Amino acid sequence: MKDFFKYVLATVVGMLLFSIVMGVFMVMSMVGIVASGEQTKSIKDNSVLVLNLSGTLDERAQADPMAFIKGEDTEATGLDDMLTAIRKAKANDKVKGIYIEAGAFAADSYASLQAVRKALADFRSSGKWIVAYSDSYSQSTYYLASVANKVWVNPQGMIDWHGLASQKIYLKDLLEKVGVKMQVTKVGKYKSAVEMFTVDKMSDADREQTEAYINGIWKNVVNDVAASRHLTASQLNTYADSLITLAPATELVKMKMADQLLYTDQVKAEVKKLLKIDQKDEIYQLSVSDMANVKDERKEGDQVAVYYAFGDIVDGAAASPTSLNESVIDAQKVCRDLEKLANDDDVKAVVVRVNSGGGSAYASEQIWHQVSELKKKKPVVVSMGGMAASGGYYMSAAANWIVAEPTTLTGSIGIFGMFPDMSNLMTNKLSLHFDLAKTNKYSDFGTQSRAFNADELAHLGTYIDRGYKLFRKRVADGRHMSEAQVEQIAQGHVWLGQDALKIKLVDQLGGLNEAVSKAAALAKLDKYHTASYPAPAGWSEMLLDRMQSGNYLDEQMKAALGEYYEPMMVVRNLSNRNPIQARLPFYIYIR
Repeated sequence: MKDFFKYVLATVVGMLLFSIVMGVFMVMSMVGIVASGEQTKSIKDNSVLVLNLSGTLDERAQADPMAFIKGEDTEATGLDDMLTAIRKAKANDKVKGIYIEAGAFAADSYASLQAVRKALADFRSSGKWIVAYSDSYSQSTYYLASVANKVWVNPQGMIDWHGLASQKIYLKDLLEKVGVKMQVTKVGKYKSAVEMFTVDKMSDADREQTEAYINGIWKNVVNDVAASRHLTASQLNTYADSLITLAPATELVKMKMADQLLYTDQVKAEVKKLLKIDQKDEIYQLSVSDMANVKDERKEGDQVAVYYAFGDIVDGAAASPTSLNESVIDAQKVCRDLEKLANDDDVKAVVVRVNSGGGSAYASEQIWHQVSELKKKKPVVVSMGGMAASGGYYMSAAANWIVAEPTTLTGSIGIFGMFPDMSNLMTNKLSLHFDLAKTNKYSDFGTQSRAFNADELAHLGTYIDRGYKLFRKRVADGRHMSEAQVEQIAQGHVWLGQDALKIKLVDQLGGLNEAVSKAAALAKLDKYHTASYPAPAGWSEMLLDRMQSGNYLDEQMKAALGEYYEPMMVVRNLSNRNPIQARLPFYIYIR
């Protein structure tokens, strides 16, 4: 027994020492990573910026400390980082061109892709070159690559070009199988988010708006590619209808979709010719992360703050995101941050970068209020990303000026309430029995043991309608319109940015650069620079979040379900959401 305790104690001490050593090792690793990341990058002459289009393009990427510790590459690239890298490369005489290597790449929207493509076109307009190569271009990567001077493809490769489709999933029958039914009250003919739970196909109104925005996005894509590749829109639509995705690569060159067929090992030789260097010489390559450490020459003058707000709008940190590592717009935190910016004398104007399909109506109202307070002290301009709709538009409406990409999804002025009725699940499926004693007529209002009755639904309808009228008034006041004028374009209708401009929901088409320029003009600044907010999380905070986010089962489900993972998680997380929502459909998939 004495030996037993001795061995147990030795084991415990050993484990404790191991934990301490590993902790010290991790801290030293992080210190080394942070120190190396903060070093200023020097650029050699005849350098090439390499855009590796793989993984995902997020609004703002955050480093994964576990990936760094393991020596793995992170899969996410921030839109802000990519745009900054392209801008710096254009301004630096030592960077001669951009090489686009297209792989498996996913962006949150075509508006984000459009912003990158615009930056690439601006780079090329400076007289520098862009070339692109891939074994297999997806439609989205080809959209970016088509801006290049030369598009190269593997002799056995392909270019996916098929048009756009938006497939929606409906869960009504699935829920009924387990005894759950959604009780819904909504305002807005086009407010289709609830249809995922109440019907089994698109309503006429939702089909109308969905076809309008996917056709509008596709027209932008076709026109941009046509201009770069010297083709007509008619030719490109004929190609899409011919399923050239499966055509031999030689035909792609004849169609002018590609310029040359090359194997991977032949690409370097072509790039060296563009650099006018000997075939034995090395190509100096720069990545997006390298460019983040290149000195920015625009750090003079007054400060214009760029505040990033993307993801579902929620009432607080306790509201869980719908999927692994998903960003949210936490109203409590956003309001505190905007108040700090209002009181910061160094900040002369604020650009709020919004990329959200909405969320909690209550949280959206709180952010609207804080934007209104901020506007009393300094100019506020909203820059809309892929989506700034419903709650995303609500929080934007108070700004002095709104800038949207042509393919931004915006508007969707409407509210709904959605309450699961689990009485059938509990009583019939699970054979539970309930009895009740109460003091007043509505004492058991909201119980999950029964559905709402007609009287209760009427009260809920009145409450939702009041929220809709408040939303409509916020828009009317912010956009200097009458409520009657807003009503004509509201009803939950989703608009593309280019159409929203015509009906005065936005003031200007453009990206973040245009929004910053407008904010500086409103603040009457001659010289200015930008600073991004909120500040990135510290390494210890990121590590803790990474360890707490998701679990093994979630990761396996995501791998197995693919694009259907998020719709399934919507059901799981319903109880964590505010039941009164101002948002787009929970899941929009355009491919």
